[in-house]
Parts: sequence; structure tokens; C-alpha cells
Amino acid sequence: MKNYKLWLKNIIIPLVVGGIVGLVISKYIDYNTINKPILSPPSYIFPIAWTILYILMGISYSIIETNQQLDKRTKTIYYTQLLINALWSIIFFIFKWRFISIIWILILLIIVIYMTILFYQRNKTSALLQIPYILWLIFATYLTIGVYILNK
Repeated sequence: MKNYKLWLKNIIIPLVVGGIVGLVISKYIDYNTINKPILSPPSYIFPIAWTILYILMGISYSIIETNQQLDKRTKTIYYTQLLINALWSIIFFIFKWRFISIIWILILLIIVIYMTILFYQRNKTSALLQIPYILWLIFATYLTIGVYILNK
């Protein structure tokens, strides 16, 4: 029963963080009115994609924690990337600091790659569950750069 609660907590935390950020930025989102690069998905794709990514993130973290492979560095990196992830939306949508959001998402991508390496050293499955997140961040970086260029 303890593992079930642990897994539930680890899946709920990123979902709640993402949900709170979504609520905070909802009235500031200008995605449908800005110029977007080619391959930009419709706006309804983002909450679906992020929900899946947050669930995978929580499962991945739970695998490491359940196997007692979690150390302070890995825990710090995990929660740091979650915070940086949340702040990106605020920087991009509320403040509309598009250039800073490019730098911010690149920092996030680097941290998530590092986190994935740490996860891989502890559990390969846990690391593999982060691959969709990395791929989505690469795509999101492309979108962020495109929005910046097309809306200067």
C-alpha cells in the first residue's frame, strides 16, 4: 500500500504543478493570435501532451524512488526541472519575454537531459520514460524560437 501512495503522490505532483500554471496563465495565452512557425500544433494538443508527459515524469521518478535509488542530487535535479518547466509558461505567456523564454527552455532541456542521464544510471526504464519529454522540449524549443522570430 505504501508504494501505491508513493506512486500516486509522484504522479499527482507534476500534474498539480502543471494544472496550477495552466490556470494562472490561462487568461494570458495568446497562442491563437500570434504568428507561429510551420508544424505548430493546434492549441488543444498542448494540455493533452503535457498531461501525458507529467504522468510519465511521475512514473519515471517513482521507479527510482521505489527502488531506493533516489539520492539528494537526483531529487534536486528533478524538482528543479519541474520548477523551471513551470516558470517557462509564465515567462512566455504572462510576461511575453519571448527571447528570454528561448534561453529558459534551452536551460530546461539541458537540465532534463542531465536528469535523464542520472535516471539512466539508476534505472534504464526510468530514463527511457523521459525520452518523450526530451523530444517534446526539442519541439517546444523550435516553436519558441519560431514565435520569437515571427513576432518581433
